[in-house]
Amino acid sequence: MAERASILSRTIATPVILGLLLTAIALLALLMGSGPFNQTIIDIFIRVILVVGLYIFIGNSGVISFGHIGFTCLGAYMTAWLTIPPPMKKMALPGLPGFVLEAKLPFWVGVPAAAIFAALIAFFFGKILMRLSGIAASIATFAMLALINQIYSNWEDVTGATSSVVGIPINRSIWPYFVATLVAVAIGYAYSISRSGLALRAARDEATAAAASGVDIPKERLRAFVISAFVMGGGGALYAHSVGVVTPDTFYLGLTFISLSMLVVGGMGSLSGAVIGVVLLSTIIQILRLFEKGVALGDTVLTIPNGVQEIAIGVIMIVILMRRPAGLIGNREVGWKGFRKA
Repeated sequence: MAERASILSRTIATPVILGLLLTAIALLALLMGSGPFNQTIIDIFIRVILVVGLYIFIGNSGVISFGHIGFTCLGAYMTAWLTIPPPMKKMALPGLPGFVLEAKLPFWVGVPAAAIFAALIAFFFGKILMRLSGIAASIATFAMLALINQIYSNWEDVTGATSSVVGIPINRSIWPYFVATLVAVAIGYAYSISRSGLALRAARDEATAAAASGVDIPKERLRAFVISAFVMGGGGALYAHSVGVVTPDTFYLGLTFISLSMLVVGGMGSLSGAVIGVVLLSTIIQILRLFEKGVALGDTVLTIPNGVQEIAIGVIMIVILMRRPAGLIGNREVGWKGFRKA
């Protein structure tokens, strides 16, 4: 009985510790009581969701995907279609189906619906793309991102094309984002320790041996692809409700590379790396933004030139990856006694 309790304790250590870290961040926002700081924490939670979504597929399959932010776009626009007041949709998006034009769903329904929509689209893309491997698969996912971006940038009656879609109900409370982040972390960890996650990592590390052992590699990749798209779609929907407006270019190259950077810096082989990478880089980004606006030190205002933020992030990434090519955490997960192999 004691041995079983010890195994259970080790199994739940990672999600519990990561949950405590996220709880501390949420409580910090509550203690600060500042609207801008509250929005900053919401942004961090959304980034955690997106990077965890990337980890579910990239970390377990070893296939670098440049297309997952496309699912974020799908989720953001789906929740917009479902939650914007019908009169506004009829004027701005007249090409939507009638039942969508008449729909006015609450926030807590629109977000899961958007996540499911992204997962369904991922299933159809994945049936083709997950048969590819290596650089071919990565290029194909980038083509998928470009395809989604072009459709949403030009389908004026349905997406508003390059115009901003406004009127999305804004939710400024930190708690829905906090709960969604905990759910995303739980999904990521549950998948990683599942039979499917273990099989996919075996295929990542030794594809030939895994296939010889009966692992259906395309099927396992497709499963991870769909689950990760579900998380990414939910993250996109939450982003839409955090700012109240969406445009296709928001979900393109910029968000793709900052999200991948956070995953790589933390360590793409572990869920802990995904979460810690986001928290670390987000903190650095916010400090640099603060100095770009100017920080008063007595009678002196200390400022740094605009653009230093991007340069500094690039330098930090280079230094970290030179010293730790597998990222800060690598293929390890946090545990009660430090780190353990994922």
